[in-house]
Amino acid sequence: MTNKKKMHFEISERKILLRVFDIFFVLFTLYFIGKFFYFDYFQINSSNYYWTIVLACYINVIGTIFEMYNLQVASNKFQILKSIILTTAVTTLLYLLTPFYTPILPSNRLQILLFFFAILVSLLIWRNAYIVFLATNRFIKRVIFVGSSKKIEKLIEELTKVNPHYKIVGHVSIDDKKTKGNIKQIDLESLADEVSKNHVSEIIVTSDLSKSVYSELYTHLLQLLEKGVVIREYSELYEYSTNRLPIQFDDNKELYKFFPFSRNNQNALYIYYNRFLDILFSFIGLLCLVLLIPFLSLLNLIWNKGPLFYTQERVGKNNIPFKIYKLRTMIVNAESKGAVFATTNDVRITPFGKFLRRLRIDEVPQFINVLKGEMAIIGPRPERPVFVDEIAANIPLYQIRHVIKPGLTGWAQVNYPYGENLEDSLMKLRYDLYYIKHRSLFLDINIVIKTLSTVLFARGQ
Repeated sequence: MTNKKKMHFEISERKILLRVFDIFFVLFTLYFIGKFFYFDYFQINSSNYYWTIVLACYINVIGTIFEMYNLQVASNKFQILKSIILTTAVTTLLYLLTPFYTPILPSNRLQILLFFFAILVSLLIWRNAYIVFLATNRFIKRVIFVGSSKKIEKLIEELTKVNPHYKIVGHVSIDDKKTKGNIKQIDLESLADEVSKNHVSEIIVTSDLSKSVYSELYTHLLQLLEKGVVIREYSELYEYSTNRLPIQFDDNKELYKFFPFSRNNQNALYIYYNRFLDILFSFIGLLCLVLLIPFLSLLNLIWNKGPLFYTQERVGKNNIPFKIYKLRTMIVNAESKGAVFATTNDVRITPFGKFLRRLRIDEVPQFINVLKGEMAIIGPRPERPVFVDEIAANIPLYQIRHVIKPGLTGWAQVNYPYGENLEDSLMKLRYDLYYIKHRSLFLDINIVIKTLSTVLFARGQ
């Protein structure tokens, strides 16, 4: 029996593919027009190789900010068109404004337009080819689930929602119960044949297998493993595909499920480096706030009618409460009837408050808390004590997020909107625990870039 595999790219491989071919097509186009047309602004040769490196860095970084490497955006013709136009425009402008690292501005200004359209057209052609020939065909992964029929439907629904390129071939039930719906039931004895016939590349095993069941599966799974079929536990796959942890409401305080937490939580160099950047960016942020205060005060007087600033008690690291500083976005006495979650289109938010929230300007005063050491630039969102108690009573693992400082921005903030209920709090906790587990300089940079995207596209709430 042979298992002929079809080509499949993992999520990280797709992003690398996009980044590499973005640069390749742009440089190829610039080389082509430089070879056959009058275009001497950007020449590729050994004496100015650093021009290409700078251009490649600009495209990758700016493209990340404008979500060109978000796989959902990359697979949508209309969304990627907007991202390409914005990326090309900002890249061209930035490239022209840094002549120390890039070519001197040409005397013939038409060459600037040629440079712009060379980048734009090359990215449009390549990205549309990606959507037509790759995104819809090459990324399909055929998998078989092994586990209890009680949970399998929900697990399959979650997996296909976060990664639609997974195709579920069937399910091996360990409790002799059939799964509802159109999911094919597969006997353990015929598992190998189904893998071969359907070109299955991965077996997903749920975490609810008993020792007796697993020992029965062991021989079959080992044979498939020897033939090159990947066998993964569902929680590992979920974490990899979603960048969050698969915790549920009824999970107890079994912290070992989520160990090891990132070593950077105890890494002195990482902690000192983060603190240095916290202080540096706090001074810059507060300086910008001071410059904006006259303008903000005038708008607040017209549309907010009340104090510009307000303070509120929040829970910090190790459950220690502190006073947070913010620009007021709600009407005065917004919680006269008690504390409630803010909701989408909350009537308590003023028109000026909506503007402040959209651009996240209301959170700039929190740089004061960062300077005081009560917060960091990056970390879980600080929550109010009344909500912490309520959420922790329903989600026992919620208190884990207080092992590090809360942040002005964070992995949950850039991946999920403000929480309106316990379901939202659970989802944000999944992201927070993922950050605590995988905390690193690379992840911090990723969060900063995503935060810039949130501000630029006015996605704050």
